[in-house]
Amino acid sequence: MNEKLLHYIWQFQLFNKTNLQTIEQQDLKIAHPGNHNENQGPDFLNAKIKVEETIWAGSVEIHINSSDWRLHKHSEDENYNNVVLHVVWNHDQNLQLPFPTLVLQSLVPKVLLEKYMTLMSNSIFIPCEKNINSINNIVIEKWKERILMERLQEKTIYIESLLKKSNSNSNWDEVCWWMLARNFGGKINGDQFEQMAQSLPFKILLKYKDSLLQIESMIFGQAGLLKKDFIDAYPKELQKEFSFIKKKYNFKQPKISVHFLRMRPANFPTIRLAQLSHYLHLHGKIISKIIEEKDIKMISNSFKVVTSDYWNQHYLFDEPSVIKVKKTGQQTINNFLINSVVVLLYAYGYYNNIEQLKTKAINWLEKIPAEENVICNEFVKLGLINKSAYDSQALIHLKNRYCNNKKCLECAIGNAIFKKESLLELQPVISC
Repeated sequence: MNEKLLHYIWQFQLFNKTNLQTIEQQDLKIAHPGNHNENQGPDFLNAKIKVEETIWAGSVEIHINSSDWRLHKHSEDENYNNVVLHVVWNHDQNLQLPFPTLVLQSLVPKVLLEKYMTLMSNSIFIPCEKNINSINNIVIEKWKERILMERLQEKTIYIESLLKKSNSNSNWDEVCWWMLARNFGGKINGDQFEQMAQSLPFKILLKYKDSLLQIESMIFGQAGLLKKDFIDAYPKELQKEFSFIKKKYNFKQPKISVHFLRMRPANFPTIRLAQLSHYLHLHGKIISKIIEEKDIKMISNSFKVVTSDYWNQHYLFDEPSVIKVKKTGQQTINNFLINSVVVLLYAYGYYNNIEQLKTKAINWLEKIPAEENVICNEFVKLGLINKSAYDSQALIHLKNRYCNNKKCLECAIGNAIFKKESLLELQPVISC
């Protein structure tokens, strides 16, 4: 037994409440278990109980052992002056407290404890995969809605941290540039691309928007890819431009080492940086387009970029390859939409209290195809719906934040499983 499970049992009253008695042999009835307190003080506030013929209102403190009250020195803490009931799993010491104590150990259905232990010990994809298909789909869909909002809020907090880092609470274009660069870098080079972007002020990039050569020179230069002696004329020209601009603006180059190992050539950082350069060359400012555009397809089309001509026959500097236009694929574009566009739109709406922008962000997620990855595919095998990015983002959050950490007691699906099993066990007692 642990206190988290004990709190859960008390909160949802998953024990036999017929003929309850305290350790003092007093009749006890629970009118309201109280509200779970996440802050300092007793575990549940504003509870209401009846002991014999007296109604008590106040707080409930929960422990594994009765002796934990003394161990935690609650009698010396004025926050616990309003406690009206001590709930314990095991009564191991008589403390002569001025309020009654209830022992739960013999009142909780064994099936609940067995189910909890089974879930906690499971090493399969998710702890509840053998039970999840017994849960009403309405419960699952409502929970997906809730955790999607939780995921967007998490990402909004990250955006706010970037705004602070940009030394301005309104420098959204700068933050957009950083986010966009990170997404072009993907999982392997996302950190490196964001470092590059943060070392290259967006307002300077905008000054050179009309020159793809100069934009590429700054982006490749700050990414640390223009340091060697080149053979081809094009990288030499990039070097020359970068040397001039770097000196003019006194750029400080970050220590970046982009990765090529075990990557498909189409995803080489050189190609991604070239595509990123072309996007900035074509579109410039980003956040205004995201805010003003009504159709997600228009935003999607804006990411259909290619590269400068040099990269049509190269994947690396000075190493010719078969001629092929290096354009962004739809799967890559969808990733940009999900992880940059929608997140920025929602965060902007939240930060500026514009509810319609938050709603638009969620609607756009419903129009973007679902992500296909190991997590989403496994959930689909278990019968969960994955029709859009709305679904896939919720499923990814469910797996990473709840299932992986075995937070079954904090998950609506886990709650439904526990309650179902417990109520079935308690039903014969209740019906009597």
